[in-house]
Amino acid sequence: MSFDQAVNAPVPGETVRHGTGVNSTRAFPTDGYPHNLDPFVLFERFYIEPDDGFPTHPHRGFEIVSYMLEGGMEHGDSLGVTHTAYPGDAMRITAGEGIEHSEMPADGAGCNGLQLWVNLPREQKEIEADYADADSGELPTEEVEGATITTVVGEGSPLSLHTPMTYHDVRVDGSWEWTAPEGWAGFLFGVSGEGTVDGDAFGEGDVLPSADADGVTVEGEDLRLVAVAGEPHDEPIDQRGPFVL
Repeated sequence: MSFDQAVNAPVPGETVRHGTGVNSTRAFPTDGYPHNLDPFVLFERFYIEPDDGFPTHPHRGFEIVSYMLEGGMEHGDSLGVTHTAYPGDAMRITAGEGIEHSEMPADGAGCNGLQLWVNLPREQKEIEADYADADSGELPTEEVEGATITTVVGEGSPLSLHTPMTYHDVRVDGSWEWTAPEGWAGFLFGVSGEGTVDGDAFGEGDVLPSADADGVTVEGEDLRLVAVAGEPHDEPIDQRGPFVL
């Protein structure tokens, strides 16, 4: 990460609008943090109203992790997979050489959740497309000092990617330290509640991107956030709309 990509305090997410009128709170890239975060391409919280959504569209060259917070989202793709994810459920798509899919609200109601795009290393850009999902009961949850942690991707989760990484849903009640392997990059994103990260105010829609995802102290009462970290590919991220080349 170059010097101009370094940040020392949380920055607010930015509202973006796409699909058929879906509003999202994007963590990055934004005006406040106008960069990718190798190996991560983008991250956002999406809010889909009952009559909106993401009709069939293509992707290529990266992987997607969707994690539901409220309501249900129907997924359908060119592999022939159909699946509806509800709160606490997760889906992983490996776009690879190419896939088409749709994401629409289920049951005539709105939904919201989190979506992460993870770059594929250059030598794996053209791998065969793939899909996997896990319901909330398959994702391990543990109590640690100051927090309750659900592992979306990482040890104990049935979901894995082609990039070594971890993805945790963390509910902080007290003080908790975010740690990751040496050399990994990552970010924290506020889902609900208020607290601090290394003494700086942190709440819903805030993001703390870091080239060194280690040793950050999070404090709060009923603060929910996601903590994501991964091993950089040390390759340029060339995002062109729904494709990462």
